[in-house]
Amino acid sequence: MNPASLADLQSFAAVARLRSFRKAAAELGVSPSALSHALRGLEARLGVRLLNRTTRSVAPTEAGKRLLDRLSPALQEIHGALDEVNAFRDSPLGTLRINAPRAACELVLAPLLGRFLRSNPGMRIELVADDAFVDIVATGFDAGVRFGESLQQDMVAVPLGPPQRFVVVASPDYLAAHGVPECPRELQQHRCIRIRFPNGSFYRWEFARGSEQFEIEVDGPVSVGQMPLMIAAAEQGLGLAYVYAQYAAAPIAAGRMQTVLDDWCPEIPGFYLYYPSRKLMPAGLKAFVEMLQERSEF
Repeated sequence: MNPASLADLQSFAAVARLRSFRKAAAELGVSPSALSHALRGLEARLGVRLLNRTTRSVAPTEAGKRLLDRLSPALQEIHGALDEVNAFRDSPLGTLRINAPRAACELVLAPLLGRFLRSNPGMRIELVADDAFVDIVATGFDAGVRFGESLQQDMVAVPLGPPQRFVVVASPDYLAAHGVPECPRELQQHRCIRIRFPNGSFYRWEFARGSEQFEIEVDGPVSVGQMPLMIAAAEQGLGLAYVYAQYAAAPIAAGRMQTVLDDWCPEIPGFYLYYPSRKLMPAGLKAFVEMLQERSEF
């Protein structure tokens, strides 16, 4: 009897790499309980414990680490061989996994999904909104999205959309009651709505005009984790917000908010799709990149 199938080995590699049954199950498209059962069966057939499990964590044993070290390149070769065969299809088949900040998902990626899936009906897309910096290779993603200055040197980067712009906005009632700031440093005398990063730090508002560039640490009674919540708080007159211009377009057009400090908020380079430099690109990712390169509006 064969002690380990390819599916068993892929399951083990996913759990050992992600250190989580839940995350591995999501990546593989199975339930955590089914995955746990499969791996206990694999360990029983091999006669070796591969994973140390607690109620809060999972990690490979020494035997598991050695197996993962030998298994990972072999699985990459197998996936590469399948991708090579996939390239001969009229359209690619499989799942494209992309990790991106929430704003990039909502403002740039979401409008592209329909076009890509209509052109590639054999593909699925798993789009994970995550504002934390992640290692896309270690976490099993095909590609990620970041601003240009945040990219690693060993990654290939493709422009994903047009330049972006941040704006400072507030409700007319707030500005009538507290005045309009004339320069960014006056924000320290205003109520500002802050956004907190996943690592616990607060975003410092960035400004530039001519050769002058600086950041401002603001304060205020409201802190949130997502920009749409900043918009909602600003519309209620709770303070000034610093958001992507696209998020604020509708309330500005409706007169519920207005911008300030416009000459201190220039355009910045937009988002980039990035992926590992490799000889053989997965067919689904290749099709997605080709779609981006065909677009000419940015």
